[in-house]
Amino acid sequence: MKFVSWNVNGLRACMKKGFAEFFREVDADFFSIQETKMQENQKEFAFEGYREYWNDAEKKGYSGTLIYAKYEPLNVIYGLPDDGYNDEGRIITLEYNDFYLVNTYVPNSKRELLRLDYRQVYEDRVREYYKELNESKPVILCGDLNVAHTEIDLKNPKSNKRNAGFTIEERTKFTKLLDSGFTDTFRYLYPEVIKYSWWSYMFNARKNNSGWRIDYFVVSNDIKAKVVEAEILNDIMGSDHCPIVLDIEL
Repeated sequence: MKFVSWNVNGLRACMKKGFAEFFREVDADFFSIQETKMQENQKEFAFEGYREYWNDAEKKGYSGTLIYAKYEPLNVIYGLPDDGYNDEGRIITLEYNDFYLVNTYVPNSKRELLRLDYRQVYEDRVREYYKELNESKPVILCGDLNVAHTEIDLKNPKSNKRNAGFTIEERTKFTKLLDSGFTDTFRYLYPEVIKYSWWSYMFNARKNNSGWRIDYFVVSNDIKAKVVEAEILNDIMGSDHCPIVLDIEL
């Protein structure tokens, strides 16, 4: 099965930059999107053969997640089961017979780490949620996790150690997630490959490939051996992030 994840940094804007053409060409079974920056009732587009599951932020033009799925799920969970973190539209879970698919857009800690404390609590709560799901059936977690896990995952690690996305606090939370029974699929297949999924719009960062790998497919350890390929499509434009792809035998 083919899974795609992409932080589009505004779906309507990305539509004007080739999103629909890429969507049709990649022909994914599941296509997860972060930062829709719109409400479902604002859309003027649809893709034949796909069901749509939107989790819009209450604040218009902000955050938001969406999954296009070829297959109808057994159940859909928006936010956490207790309705936590649903105000910013950051999580969607689709349940199927053999797995859960979770699409998430992790909060950015912001400049001067103004939201780091909020982010730390968020990370702990969602990790417990993923662990609970994993007790029932395997999990495929994807999205913009807003963390470069190790120094190989960003261009300039030394100058970013106290910047959002590369603090020891954020990296430690990601390590805790992996240690609780999950695998970073790209690093599983490519332990030493340097490839990025996000570039700042400033300083010609993308042209110079001065980027960060902050977009992930993370899977339960029970199914990591089923991973066929994990790709970062850094030649696809339309956002400050690029799409990532997971091929897995399920």
